[in-house]
Formats: sequence, C-alpha cells, structure tokens
Amino acid sequence: MRRYFLVPLLIAQVGFAQQFFPPMSGETAEGRELTLPVKNAKAFTIIGLAYSQKAQPDLEEWFEPAYLRFVAKHGLFAGAYDCEVYFVPLFTGLNKAAYEPSMRKFRKSAAPDIIQHVIFSKADIEPLKEALDLRERDVPYFFILDGEGRIIHRAQGNYTDEKLEAMEEVLLR
Repeated sequence: MRRYFLVPLLIAQVGFAQQFFPPMSGETAEGRELTLPVKNAKAFTIIGLAYSQKAQPDLEEWFEPAYLRFVAKHGLFAGAYDCEVYFVPLFTGLNKAAYEPSMRKFRKSAAPDIIQHVIFSKADIEPLKEALDLRERDVPYFFILDGEGRIIHRAQGNYTDEKLEAMEEVLLR
C-alpha cells in the first residue's frame, strides 16, 4: 500500500525539479540593476523573497546566518559548495511608495557585506505568485536554484537552524 503513496510523491518531486525560477528584476542598494536568476551563475543561487511588510522581519532574520554560512563560508561544510545568495524585498501595490525610503534606511543600517546581497524589486507579484506558488503573503520564501535556474529546493517561513541546515544539505548533494 505504501507504493501507491510514494509514486505521487516522486512525480511531484520530478515536476518540481523541472520548474525554473521566473526572471525578476531589481536593484541593489548601490543602484546596480540585476535580474534574477543571474545568467552564468555559480553552481547554485539562493533567493530569499518577501512580498509583504509582515514578512520583511522574518526575511531579515535570515540575512546574517545565511550570509555567514553561504557567502562568508563559516561552518563545517561551507567550503564544499559554491553559491550566490540574494534577499529580495518585493514592493507591491501600495507598498511601492515605501521603496525609496526603505532603500535609504537599509543603506544606513545594513552591514556593508550584506548590502550587495539584497535586491530591491517592484516586480509584478501576480506572475511570481502563480509560478512559485506563493500562497502565504506574510512569510518569506527561499529557493535554491541550480546553475541553469531550476528550483531544486524550497523553504518558507521564519529562520531556524534546521531550515538552514536542510538548505546546506541540498548544496552538498
């Protein structure tokens, strides 16, 4: 009987592994335009995305631990993989008015090492919600992409050590 449950799970995993992250444009706090996923990226790209003010603090909780593990290479296996990391606060609807003030505040308060890994975007949320299955507005989403932009792992919600370690396990495969 277990086989019947395993087959749909495997089909879902195969289908998910073939999904590509849709192109999304934004800019760094330094004013540099960037489109994600980055063409000719390293082996992996991690994208953290939040599209509501309530999700923003949870996204920010990920900044330091993810930067230390995946960019600064702190940790037992951190040198065993190569990846880019981007955090994307997405300004939608009425929140677009907060774009410039938020960017100015971020420039003043963020650690210099993290600034280049945060991409501010005003991309249209509807195509992203549909393509990425972003059902819960008030949580951040995290995607690990392979070098071709295929989504190979997904997580959501507030930061936990377990979620970070699960992401690292994907990078070590």
